[in-house]
Amino acid sequence: MTNYKRFLPVMLVLAWLAVPTNAGQGAGTADSALESSVADSCARLATAKVEWPDATTHIKQSDWHADGSQVALPMVPPVTLPAHCELTGAMQDRMGVDGQHYAIRFHLRLPLRWNGKFLFEGGGGTEGDLGSAIGATTPGAPPAIAQGYAVVSQDSGHDNATNSVPSRGGNVAFGFDPEARANYGGASLRLVSETAKEIIHSYYGRLPEHSYFVGCSKGGQEGMAFAQRFPDEFDGIVAGAPGFSLPRAAVAEAWDTQAFGSLVEATGAKTFNPKLLPTSFSETQFRTVREAILAACDADDGVRDGITSNFESCTWPRVAKELNRRNCSTSKTDSCLSDAQISVLGRVHWGPKNNRDKSLYSDWPIDAGMGSDGWRIWKIGSAMSGFPGINVAMGGPALAAIFTTPPTTLNADPKAALDFVLSFDFDRDAPKIYATQAPFKRSAWDAVSARSPHLEEFRARGGRMIVYQGASDPVFSLNDTLAWYREVEKLNGESSADFVRVFPVPGMAHCNGGPATDQFDAFGALVDWVEKGSAPDRIIAKAGANSPWPGRTRPLCPYPETPHYKGSGSIEDAENFVCRSGR
Repeated sequence: MTNYKRFLPVMLVLAWLAVPTNAGQGAGTADSALESSVADSCARLATAKVEWPDATTHIKQSDWHADGSQVALPMVPPVTLPAHCELTGAMQDRMGVDGQHYAIRFHLRLPLRWNGKFLFEGGGGTEGDLGSAIGATTPGAPPAIAQGYAVVSQDSGHDNATNSVPSRGGNVAFGFDPEARANYGGASLRLVSETAKEIIHSYYGRLPEHSYFVGCSKGGQEGMAFAQRFPDEFDGIVAGAPGFSLPRAAVAEAWDTQAFGSLVEATGAKTFNPKLLPTSFSETQFRTVREAILAACDADDGVRDGITSNFESCTWPRVAKELNRRNCSTSKTDSCLSDAQISVLGRVHWGPKNNRDKSLYSDWPIDAGMGSDGWRIWKIGSAMSGFPGINVAMGGPALAAIFTTPPTTLNADPKAALDFVLSFDFDRDAPKIYATQAPFKRSAWDAVSARSPHLEEFRARGGRMIVYQGASDPVFSLNDTLAWYREVEKLNGESSADFVRVFPVPGMAHCNGGPATDQFDAFGALVDWVEKGSAPDRIIAKAGANSPWPGRTRPLCPYPETPHYKGSGSIEDAENFVCRSGR
């Protein structure tokens, strides 16, 4: 058992925090004494003797941060944090079969004024980063730690700073070790969650009243893995743009690259300069694609407003008809589309197939966010940048090292990634995501996917899940997510919506961006559902400053419902739209 006497001082201090006090002379002295006591308790965590869920666990560092400390994050201003104890630790230090040293590292922040709740912050991409452990949940909202949550993040069992091997694709090199693959796929999740809860129990003297998980992309995959494999860990899960079919989606990335590459590849050539891929479509041509989609489908939700809310009614034959009206059969300009470009868009829409016409992943929705900056940065790279897109830069190495067996050795450069993707054979190579070969006793699909519709244990425990995803997500198809939800419905009937709801976001790209109302509080809706029993019938979303309509609001509707205009009132106001099923 944990020695709670070791933590008695901080427990008494936290009990004091719950008692209202009157402001007055000496308050500053009391606050200083309070922080000093808690800071001492924070420091002692580094040497505390705790019966860890995993006996190899050790605290590497514990630091006290006064109120007003800041943390630097990529591409955003520094975030100001409340007074808190920050810990980093590790477990399962080992030497992998590939000769690399591995460990599962975690990062935990414990706020002085704890609200009694715990949040697990999901990761992203190929992981390998310890994460901020601040719990960013909603654009513009204070992070979870500022709301009083204890927050943990993790690196999923490999470290980009030490496990990156240029001759094996760089940051994806961990894919050559079976255990590192498994930890990336989700094996590390429960260990980190239960370790964090043990520290919380020790530090505050009690377990969290409610526990939540929030993540998008790979983080969304982690949320799904928790619900399916470890259903007793969380009361509520937000799984955004879930990469629960990651190996199949990586095959689709190769398919898309080959399709777009056919527009810039010289006849008979097997490769080309990666910088040419962004030139396969100009920005003007993608605006033409958006115009065609809007002409075909914009009015399906009752109003022409630049949003294809009723995206399931928008079919390829309808859009292809409009695209053909904008082709270059008579005069070629930058705004028209060639027959080859239209054919490529259709090929991408239907998704990867083998020579027997068997689908290898999913088709994609046709949505007015197609071709937006957030869409093309994945598919082909931004215009005039020379960057061949994330599908090549990250998708190619990940497919080679993590998602196929045996892994393929690639140098960490865009040309090597592009050449691998261009040579990928959908009959010969796609089955490798299901293959096993020593030392890999489990396939990449078994180790990394989290697509099972079986959520019976999560439901029985009273768990609640919100899934959101952009209809123009360029890397994980919303259609795959909706197909998964229909499988959940087959198992649970109409009561599926009692514990899991999917909210498509028309126009949105991957996790955010695109011509969309992409700012919304899914986490707040989840907390209300878990703690107040208020199931979200709609989530109000707002368009950001970079959208075509800054400040516009729309309801996000639980699938299969979609937003429809009531017929009167401003189209900029969500109150004039109703959620209605198209089934």
